[in-house]
Amino acid sequence: MLLFNPREFKGDNLDETSKEIMKKTIDFFENKGKKRLKEDDRNRVWYDDLLEVIKENEAFYTFLTPPEYGEGECRFDIWRNCHYNEILSFYGLHYWYTWQVSILGLGPIWMSDNDQAKKKAAELLKEGHVFAFGLSEREHGADIYSTSMSLTPNSDGTYLANGEKYYIGNGNVAEMVSTFGKMSDTGDYVFFTANYKDHRYELKDSVVNAQSYVADFALKDYEVKEEDILSKGQKAWDDALNTVNVGKYNLGWASIGICTHALYEAINHAANRNLYGIYVTDFPHVKQMMTDAYVRLVAMKLFALRTADYMRSASSDDRRYLLYNPTVKMKVTTQGEEVIDLLWDVIAAKGFEKDTYFEMAARDIRALPKLEGTVHVNLALIIKFMRNYFFNPKEYPEVSTQMQKENDDFMFDQGPAKGLGKVQFHDYKKVYDKWDLPNVNEFKEQISIYKEFLANASPDEKQQKDTDFLLELGELFTLVVYGQLILENAEIYKIENELVDQIFDFMVRDFSKFALNLYNKPSTSDKQMDYLMKIIRKPIFDKNRFNRIWKDYVLSLNGAYEMNP
Repeated sequence: MLLFNPREFKGDNLDETSKEIMKKTIDFFENKGKKRLKEDDRNRVWYDDLLEVIKENEAFYTFLTPPEYGEGECRFDIWRNCHYNEILSFYGLHYWYTWQVSILGLGPIWMSDNDQAKKKAAELLKEGHVFAFGLSEREHGADIYSTSMSLTPNSDGTYLANGEKYYIGNGNVAEMVSTFGKMSDTGDYVFFTANYKDHRYELKDSVVNAQSYVADFALKDYEVKEEDILSKGQKAWDDALNTVNVGKYNLGWASIGICTHALYEAINHAANRNLYGIYVTDFPHVKQMMTDAYVRLVAMKLFALRTADYMRSASSDDRRYLLYNPTVKMKVTTQGEEVIDLLWDVIAAKGFEKDTYFEMAARDIRALPKLEGTVHVNLALIIKFMRNYFFNPKEYPEVSTQMQKENDDFMFDQGPAKGLGKVQFHDYKKVYDKWDLPNVNEFKEQISIYKEFLANASPDEKQQKDTDFLLELGELFTLVVYGQLILENAEIYKIENELVDQIFDFMVRDFSKFALNLYNKPSTSDKQMDYLMKIIRKPIFDKNRFNRIWKDYVLSLNGAYEMNP
């Protein structure tokens, strides 16, 4: 469970069809080999070979089609999809990206009431096609309120679409591009599908210099029929935001896959390189950096897996996933950057070499915090939950691990995208209080002081309008949420105490770092600074614990995996 290794993939708790698809996907990449993988990356080769494997094995059809529109093991099963996210990203961000934007493109279709469009989408998935999500625009970026794509009604019941969409993955090959716009006569929002094959669909260029095709396309008097309309008005708006809720979760898994491959490559290099008469992995600073990278990666995976449980068990009465999901998007992806930076400091110039996977990882890991809403956008969202999280808990039935083979219906029927301030959470203190470990206890004390800070020195009216101040405040809150779900899953997966305590070694340090950042903000008051200074502290160092984690968990990865040449 801790780290994916293609050599040891067994597909536990997966049905035989899914297991076979994943094994064949792994075999495709391993048979391709790292040399060819890197050549295709360097030459920006469109990945027809992967798409052929997806078509032959009906991968996207099986993993992304609701059972009422598909056969066999067809379902949208988030727990199962976590595995496929991890496999694709393990071999490269761009292979994962075509899957990611297909999920986004399918969102407004599966959420719609248009049965004809759903049947068409299922047929295209079975034939091996991919999908696209036409939401963002060059002029407006993430400001979808201001979308310029317009749909004008004709007297015969059809419509003419005019406008441009920008940064649209798979926009070069998708026969159903879920396109967001406004009705020209009423200003109501609308979702409709467009086909790249139509002559009124003008494909301009890919806006990135990469294997992925991230399209800039324009519709010019593009004819849209009623059967192409997915949703209108408030429903279209809600479907846009709810689709992003589904899709942005995957970004954390892309970071996990990339970091896992990079970790194997880094430990293989460092553990077998002798400098000044000793192996690189015998240097104390290298042990620290690689152990930090490892435990951060384990924490990323524990949190992302636990979030899947809350997404799969969600209902209109339990919307806790609306906090945990953007935390995956914001926190797991930024932790991915941290992991790569730590590993890069170990392998140094090796990380630039053209024959390494790491050279791709170091470049691509930066993308994930910036897609599907920036870190700052997601932090601003997360802050909305802070009051209820700390001061207004609610009793919920305990959520177990959600590995069941079911379609995640609620993700495509989430309801209105509003009321975030009303969402309540189970009491985080009960989770933390189950653990009596040195660094978990230090972290609990930091949380307690932070809660006092919020109660007794809360941001004034001016600070509440200062996004620079609030974002740092949100970083502290996010760490509390992050730690909570890590502990929940550490109990479920029976992670040993020493590893948990080593995870909270960096959690204590990070909490101190963000407290210091907030302390140093120009508008922070004296009273606030008093509280923040009490938060800043060192983790409890245990030499025996550290050495055992280093030896048994980190150094033991030497030679565990290396991609076929």
